[in-house]
Amino acid sequence: MTELDPVIHAQARLRVCATLASLADGDRITFPRLQELLGMTAGNLSTHLRKLEDADYVAITKAHQRRTPVTYVELTRTGRRAFEDYTASLRELLNPQVTEAGTS
Repeated sequence: MTELDPVIHAQARLRVCATLASLADGDRITFPRLQELLGMTAGNLSTHLRKLEDADYVAITKAHQRRTPVTYVELTRTGRRAFEDYTASLRELLNPQVTEAGTS
């Protein structure tokens, strides 16, 4: 049986990954915009981003726009691959192949 990636499997982290995966490869989003899209508190989002960052699934970049600090979040290549593998595993679990004997 296929195992689901425990880093992504938590509901909040799955939502983060799905949102970031909807961006084009290499695109990033600001922390406040991601927070707004997901309807999460800053603390909760930060906690989940840390776990994803520790797994090298997301990259956090801190910069400045003029004098205002801004934090960008993007899915890494490793994170994109992990999310693709996760969704493939989920599809496999939801649509098991019928064996030759006609059972699942």
